[in-house]
Amino acid sequence: MFQKKTHVLAAMAVSATALAALSLPAQAGPRLDAILQAKVLRVGTPGDYRPFAMKADGKYAGHDIEVVEAMAKELGVKVEYVDTTWPKLMQDLQDNRFDVAVGGITRNVARLSKVQMLPGYAPFGKVALVRAADKDKFTTPESLNQASVRVIKNPGGTNEAYVLQNLKNAQVSTHDKNAEIPGLIAEGKGDAMITETYEALHYSKADPRLYAAYLDKPLTPVNQLGFMLPVDDADYQRVMQYTWDVLALRGVLQQEAQKWLK
Repeated sequence: MFQKKTHVLAAMAVSATALAALSLPAQAGPRLDAILQAKVLRVGTPGDYRPFAMKADGKYAGHDIEVVEAMAKELGVKVEYVDTTWPKLMQDLQDNRFDVAVGGITRNVARLSKVQMLPGYAPFGKVALVRAADKDKFTTPESLNQASVRVIKNPGGTNEAYVLQNLKNAQVSTHDKNAEIPGLIAEGKGDAMITETYEALHYSKADPRLYAAYLDKPLTPVNQLGFMLPVDDADYQRVMQYTWDVLALRGVLQQEAQKWLK
């Protein structure tokens, strides 16, 4: 009898616990909760990659900037921008300096093994930005990998990785400010800059001295860009995915692509 009574009491205790759990208010994960309470989404970007994110006179503009601000509006929060660099981008995200990283970030296994990334957009391949006067010199990938070719790279991203892996015979130098490299190429201080389709198109249209080489046959297989998210809060990832999907459903993503990437 005592044993039966004990089992009944134990069952009642479990039921009471379950009911209490059901009655608790739903809570977001820690990162999402902090964002919604502060009403601020911290956005990290190097701010030097046209047409995705560019900082000028203290203000940000570009495809990724307008998309992430639309996402923030859907969340009911404002955007707070945080400066970072390509070499520090991953570590700054993991160190909780910001909640999402944007600005023309390539999706790849190395990044996805450490962070989450939103769906891919802006299909691209690696191409080269060269002087228009020299465009006939650069018709094959091998023509870039010559001792006479001066390649200027920006540190920390996949463009640098391509240069170090594939252009070992070229004269390679590093310039910290990515947005200044096209001007250096145009002025003859370098011969080529490895970049992606959209940045090369942007600068070649903006400056007639420049030419986007390898557009028809990119130097790499086609890939996509994506926004990076930390992996410490599944609720946050789920909500960010939802806001992205909503923007796609409403045609916002298509409008931004038409505005910035065509």
